[in-house]
Amino acid sequence: MQELPYSAAAERNKQPILEALSKVLGDRGAALEIASGTGQHAVWFAGALPAWTWQPTDADARMLPVIAQRAAHAGLPNLLSPRRLDVMSAQWPSEGASFDPGFDAIYCANLLHIAPPAVCGALMAGAARHLRQGGSLITYGPYFEDNAARAPSNLAFDESLRARDAGWGIRRLADVVEEARAAGLQLSRRQDMPANNLLLVFVNAQRPSQNPVPV
Repeated sequence: MQELPYSAAAERNKQPILEALSKVLGDRGAALEIASGTGQHAVWFAGALPAWTWQPTDADARMLPVIAQRAAHAGLPNLLSPRRLDVMSAQWPSEGASFDPGFDAIYCANLLHIAPPAVCGALMAGAARHLRQGGSLITYGPYFEDNAARAPSNLAFDESLRARDAGWGIRRLADVVEEARAAGLQLSRRQDMPANNLLLVFVNAQRPSQNPVPV
């Protein structure tokens, strides 16, 4: 396989995230991945979860052949061809036939802090449209929590992001949870992850739980 774009961060965090996903996902199902990037996560998760169909996507059309080549090399029958998907699009995916509703899980890593604030609401609304009842939106990345000290590394990262683009930056967890609630999703799980990241699980619930996760 020719040398493909590679993310060292994705390589480091793929196993810890897989271990967390294994505690959340059921035995089988269909998953949609948002912002697949280099495709390293998609290949790793599809290989480890053979009873799950994994649909990678990315907003950047240039990444689709990268994902496709990595997937072809892996030769996994449950890893589907990548599709272009910008979460701000009215239709998911952004090109071609619309996805049928009914994904059991939607997974999105390291997107919200490198996107304008409006992307958060669009992600939540799109997830609510495409998740089956009881399905989960799973996000991974850094967040600022009102009731917790901010790690120096996250503060420095946030400053660097905002210097690159004024619309970027680590999001306040309470704001993300409120965007989810407005779309009909409820935070059901918060898990600490390495390097001051969080894995969050938002459930597409028919009625609000009496015991939501506090933020």
